[in-house]
Amino acid sequence: MTEFGRTMRENGRGGTDHGTGGAMVLAGGALRGGRVYGQWPGLSEAALYDRRDLMPTGDVRAVAAWIMRAMIGTGQSDLEQHVFPGLQMGQDPGFLR
Repeated sequence: MTEFGRTMRENGRGGTDHGTGGAMVLAGGALRGGRVYGQWPGLSEAALYDRRDLMPTGDVRAVAAWIMRAMIGTGQSDLEQHVFPGLQMGQDPGFLR
């Protein structure tokens, strides 16, 4: 899990800046593997955040919350209100077996 992505457009020095959208890779025996979760927003200029950054389509906290819910039984309301205040977990994506 990473806390930042990289912009799609170069900065003035020919590099990229910290961005908004990123990727997450999950590994482990309890996971339902061989799947790709999430949505791909595309790389067209209209699909980019601020016309230069990959558009985020999910919240990494929700992934951590669903895994905590499944592995240790933390209640969804506790996760949304206390562990990750303001998080809306949505539907269970079924990460774990």
